[in-house]
Formats: sequence, structure tokens, C-alpha cells
Amino acid sequence: MSLDLSGRIAVVTGASRGIGRAAALELARAGAHIVAFARTQGALEELDDEIRALGGQATLTPCDIRDFDALDRLGRAIYDRWGRLDILVGAAGALGPITPVGHVEPKEWDSVFAVNVTANWRLIRSFDMLLRASDAGRVVFVTSGVAHAAATRPYWTAYGASKAALESLARSYAVETMNITPVRVMLVNPGPLRTRMRAQAMPGEDPMTLRTPEELAPKIAALCAPGSTETGRLYDFPQDRVLSFRAPD
Repeated sequence: MSLDLSGRIAVVTGASRGIGRAAALELARAGAHIVAFARTQGALEELDDEIRALGGQATLTPCDIRDFDALDRLGRAIYDRWGRLDILVGAAGALGPITPVGHVEPKEWDSVFAVNVTANWRLIRSFDMLLRASDAGRVVFVTSGVAHAAATRPYWTAYGASKAALESLARSYAVETMNITPVRVMLVNPGPLRTRMRAQAMPGEDPMTLRTPEELAPKIAALCAPGSTETGRLYDFPQDRVLSFRAPD
């Protein structure tokens, strides 16, 4: 049975390329109205053309995700137009420098954390009541295996630390909402995919050996469906399974 998200409102960050773009198209294909958030106006317009070709609709939001006041304004605009938000997919991400810890410049560190952590906290802050107003608010954040690989993946300090912080943020929000609201919060580890960020991180790698964001997108869309009840866990795409985590005693 095909996924039916007709009438549902979905914000997708990083929607102009890679995982965000693929997720936006998949959600639109299932019937969701896409609020597409990214910096590049031209790429968003191309996405809009593709969504319309699928018979879907999109609202374009060309903006830098580090403009935190704009995230607050977006929350207000969604409230005024729809009064709720059904889906949030946080796919925007910044790789930052791959270098020894002591060589990371403060501006680089701040920028990576602004995109990968603070922006997602601001999105939760802006959208919390909107997600609670939905009959099945669904939140999916894209993380990375690097968050757990410090012992085997040196030099990825800023990126790995920021993704570990994002996971803590998402799981805290999941615990806070799991028993008293219809909101469900999931993390997705995509593994190595054929994206611009992966090419930047691994310039010598043959991209044709990698899976694509389009292969991952249906898995993300399924987590956004009202029937998906998992929360506070991580879906690992390479293993195609949901991984749990142990809460502290």
C-alpha cells in the first residue's frame, strides 16, 4: 500500500539538494504540502517545479538556517496559515573542517554548531506548539554515524560533536513529548550516500559505489506517517533497522 500523507503540512530543511531534496519530493509524492527551506532560491524553484509535476504543492522559504529570527517568523507564518505542523524533517547540515581538534577555528566551530544543533533547537522551539496541535506530529532529524565514532574517526571533531549534541537534543524532546502528546521524534543515520557533503569529505571515493538519497527518502517518509509510533530512537539506513538507546538509571 502506498503512503498517504494527503493534507499534511511538512517543513523540510536543506531541501535544495541531497537528503533534504529527496525527502521533500518523497513527502510531496505521498500528498504532503511541502514548506521547503534552503538558502538557494534557484534550487528551490527547481524543486517546486518537480513537486508541481508530481501534482503536489510547495511553499518556498529561501533563507539561511542560521537566521534564527527567520525560524521564529516561519513558525508564526505556519500558525497563521494552517494552525498546526504535521511533519518536520531536519536535513540541513554543515560538515565543517576535517582537522585536528586544536586546529579548528572558533568561527568554523560556531558555524557547524549553529547549523547542526542550534538551528534544530530553534526549530523545535518555534514549532513545538504547532507539532502538538497536529493529530500526529512527526519529527525526523538526520544525524551521522560519526557521532559515535570518535575512537575510529579522528579529525571530524566539529561535525561529530555537533551530531552527538543533535542526538541528545532529539532524544530529550522525544522523552518530553512521548506520553503526553501525539509528537514522535526520530533520528536517521543515512550512512554513506552519494551527496555533495560526502564528496567534500571523501574526495577520492567513487560516488557510483554509494547508495543515493532517493533510496533513503521512502524510509524517512515512512517515519513521518501518522502510523509510525517509534520515538526517541535511531533508524540506521545501512542496517535497515531501528536501534534503541538505554536511558540512564
